[in-house]
Amino acid sequence: MKSRIVILIIDDEPQIHRFLKHSLAAAGYHLLHAETAAVGLAAFSAHKPDIIVLDLGLPDLDGKAVIGQIRQTSQTPIIVLSARDQETEKIAALDLGADDFVAKPFGIGELLARIRVCLRANRAIAAQTHKLTLGDLTIDDEAHRVERAGNAIRLTPKEFDLLVLLARNAGKVLTHRHILQSLWGPAHVEDTPYLRVFIGQLRQKIEAEPTSPRLILTEPGVGYRAVAGE
Repeated sequence: MKSRIVILIIDDEPQIHRFLKHSLAAAGYHLLHAETAAVGLAAFSAHKPDIIVLDLGLPDLDGKAVIGQIRQTSQTPIIVLSARDQETEKIAALDLGADDFVAKPFGIGELLARIRVCLRANRAIAAQTHKLTLGDLTIDDEAHRVERAGNAIRLTPKEFDLLVLLARNAGKVLTHRHILQSLWGPAHVEDTPYLRVFIGQLRQKIEAEPTSPRLILTEPGVGYRAVAGE
């Protein structure tokens, strides 16, 4: 049984490996290193890490293809760490199944926070029941009921489904396309303005200050993220 959380770093920049080796080890993590996609995929299969930090610009295979291969068999959290910070790259990686995206150059404090969030979210999914929490909300998926301090919050069926989807993936960025396809089907994957309306309605009902949301955050140009609890 592993005594420490294992992080697999797949990146071809030696300076990134040196930097992360000291910073993440100091935070109590055990690191595995790979400089190519092939070595990274082999290490993933052999060691079953708890989380993966992945560069997109690998010498032998695009990192997005690595995400696709891993997602065929595993939901291990993947944080993309890349200099490709264009929205199209972020959206493509997230749609393929990455859990988060951190642009280079980056601060170690931010990366550590993203790692903690992904690990918390993954533990929550592993222990998933029909009852969820989001901030001070209690969500009963089976009873289709949302409460705050024992008081019911009335949501439409689609607002409830949207809240559950976000809460079950708390800490993860869900793209507009992913949400629209999940809740409205493939014919509506381009209906981003429609989704914004539903997010606005939901925030009016569950946020203490809808114009300064703390439960459902916007990732500009990409999608939305429900805030994972401590």
